[in-house]
Amino acid sequence: MALKNHSVIFEFILLGLSADPHVQTLLFVLFLGIYILTLMGNLLMLLVVRADSHLHTPMYFFLSHLSFLDFCFSSATVPTLLKNLLSQKKTISVGGCLAQVFFVFESGGTEACLLSVMAYDRYVAICHPLLYGQMMSNQLCKGLVWGSWGLGFLDAFINILLTMNFDFCGDKSIPHYSCDLPSLFPLSCSDVSTNFAVLLCSSILHGIGTCFLIVYSYIPIVSSILSISSSSGRSKAFSTCSSHLTVVFLFYGSVFLRYLMPVSGSPLELIFSIQYSVITPLVNPVIYSLKNNEVKAAVRRTLRKCFQYIM
Repeated sequence: MALKNHSVIFEFILLGLSADPHVQTLLFVLFLGIYILTLMGNLLMLLVVRADSHLHTPMYFFLSHLSFLDFCFSSATVPTLLKNLLSQKKTISVGGCLAQVFFVFESGGTEACLLSVMAYDRYVAICHPLLYGQMMSNQLCKGLVWGSWGLGFLDAFINILLTMNFDFCGDKSIPHYSCDLPSLFPLSCSDVSTNFAVLLCSSILHGIGTCFLIVYSYIPIVSSILSISSSSGRSKAFSTCSSHLTVVFLFYGSVFLRYLMPVSGSPLELIFSIQYSVITPLVNPVIYSLKNNEVKAAVRRTLRKCFQYIM
């Protein structure tokens, strides 16, 4: 389409969560508190896993990367949200918007892969406990983690590379508090059919593919747990998976609810978006610390060492 009848735009307006200044102030305080707690919780998890030798196992190696991903994921969207809640001019440049889309895509895609890797780790631990150390070697764990990062980067790079060819013109309002790829399609005067097809294919392969791998890993896990004769043994085996399952349901549930809804800026869509990008990174370290006695003991040991060092 020729652009001579259109004014090309170089920034977008993020309509945000509310136009009421009093509500914006309350939301700023709320989300600032959530963001600070998210950073502290995930940084504490990273510190504890690195500092405590009892947690130098594959499970906690993967958990440390999950905490770093949640740190990055939250930092990709919440600072922009906080800035716009206090700003009269709620704009973001096209370049800044595309950068935000890339980092959200990259961190979210990597987290999906990492959750499937953690499911495989639980499968080996429960179904092949005597071979766990041999099967989950240090080299394999690093390969699985960097493979997850690589797939997340590749998925984000392909989608954002195609989006960089968009010509944005006409309406520049995004009915949201952050940039995401589906919200940019209606704002483009270019043909987006190829971009939509690539996004759909990558979402199916990446999102549903990793979800399938998690389900495939848990089928033999459930079978093995049910075959344990003692109730205490079944309870102990299930407790090793409960934290991971909770995080999986929270992550995939909020993702599917967010992206299966049409881009409209409705209150329900915004609620699911907040759960996906703001709440999930906050609660993940809480889930793993509350449901895991090893993590709680390691946190106490680490804090005790810190206080002794300070004193």
